[in-house]
Amino acid sequence: MATSQKLQENFLTCTICTEVFDNPCTLVCYHTFCRKCVVNYTKTKPEAINAKSLLCPFCSKMTKVTSPERPIDEWADDVKPSFVIQGLLDSFGPGCKDTKNCTCCHREGEITPATVWCSVCDDALCDVCARVHSRISSTRHHDTTALTSEAIMPRKRNIKCKEHKDENIKFLCKDCKKVTCHTCCVIYHRKCESVVTLESELPALKSQLLNKKETISKKQLQMEVKVDAVKVNVVSEKDRYARMEHDIKSFANNAREKITLMENKLLDELKEVSEKHIEQLTADLKSGKMSVQMYRQQTELIDQILQSECDMDVYEMYQGCKAGDVDAVGDVDLKKRIAKIMLRQNEAMLSRALDDLQLGEIDVQYDGMVNLEATPVSQDTSNMLDLKAAPVLQDTINVKVAGGENNVCPADLTVLLVNGTDTVVVTDYNNNSVKSFYTRNKQRHHSKLQLGGSPWGITRLKHNQVAVTVPHTRQIVTVEVNPDLVLLSTITTSKQCTEILQAEKQNGQPSKDSL
Repeated sequence: MATSQKLQENFLTCTICTEVFDNPCTLVCYHTFCRKCVVNYTKTKPEAINAKSLLCPFCSKMTKVTSPERPIDEWADDVKPSFVIQGLLDSFGPGCKDTKNCTCCHREGEITPATVWCSVCDDALCDVCARVHSRISSTRHHDTTALTSEAIMPRKRNIKCKEHKDENIKFLCKDCKKVTCHTCCVIYHRKCESVVTLESELPALKSQLLNKKETISKKQLQMEVKVDAVKVNVVSEKDRYARMEHDIKSFANNAREKITLMENKLLDELKEVSEKHIEQLTADLKSGKMSVQMYRQQTELIDQILQSECDMDVYEMYQGCKAGDVDAVGDVDLKKRIAKIMLRQNEAMLSRALDDLQLGEIDVQYDGMVNLEATPVSQDTSNMLDLKAAPVLQDTINVKVAGGENNVCPADLTVLLVNGTDTVVVTDYNNNSVKSFYTRNKQRHHSKLQLGGSPWGITRLKHNQVAVTVPHTRQIVTVEVNPDLVLLSTITTSKQCTEILQAEKQNGQPSKDSL
């Protein structure tokens, strides 16, 4: 009884009325109250009434009612208590039966030890009351259980009718598929053909529940197998993603190392030539200082001669200056001297290289997608997608570009993969030009190379080179695709060439007759 008291105080008490739950209901926030208490509290909150909801006094969360058109007093009737709360009430609440004493004797004011339990009457009986119980015609067929030890027998939970509050639900209308009380059967189901007691249907219902339980158990086992497989897959995928992350970082590190090597090479080269240049300038400075010193000495000598009274000294000095002895200072060797050091930057090429730099591409394949590379082709083509019969338009290119062009006339085209960028190269006959079209950083770009005549045929020489025929000028032009166009060379032929057939590759190399 101490356990029952603790449960009532801590878990089975309504926080509104501070009494043991009376007809409890559990709201969507999992807080449980007496039905009357939560309804009375809701009546004091206009916002809850307007929202047609029961308001939780504890957390203020609202629970929508299923039949808002009914009176507010009946809003909580459809809200069921949680299984845990109801189970505790049935076992330890004030309505539970203590099998220690006889229930019948207790009603007469006597205390007699109970020896049997009647599950139908929900009563504990002593030996005398049990014999009387077995002789009465209405109770002699009830199942009784001997009480071999002190135990708490849960009472049957009687569900009241929503409309007739004083009557228990005991009947089942199979036609309407509704449980009802006796009065409802008389009023609403008297014309129904199959109205039985709920107790008589319990074996069939329990059998169906057992079958349902077996089905759910099988599904549970199947799902557990799937969960285990997914767990293994999660571990393997994490490892695979870790390897992919390592590869991406490795690729990036390699790219940075190459850039660092190029940087160090430029710095070393700059250091070498700059030191040589500074050394030359230092030598020039030293030589210049020596020359200044010699010139100063020579000017002082001339001043002394001019002040001299010896005519012969003046004449000899004059002859020496005329012969050029005065200017005979150290000559500077101008061969292999550094005049200037400059850094010639190719910003455009560097920008294109950085834009075209791709470490890789994340390819995501979703369930239901057909992976033509990974999925083997089945011989049964009845359920296969006919790719040839269902072409899909991917993109269109407008060959005309800004710049006052004539009506464009695309004569020939080829597609190259340059640094991971798909590039379309087109010959424009009317505008004497070759054009390239590509997409970079989700932006469309184009390049145009003007030629001396009208180009016609085009063919791929290398992964980033094409050859273009210009029939009227009898020329074949080679162009580099970066993917912008750069003129490489012009070959003059004896005949007018309109097309160049791409040579077959032998052992991975083009043949000698490519052009």
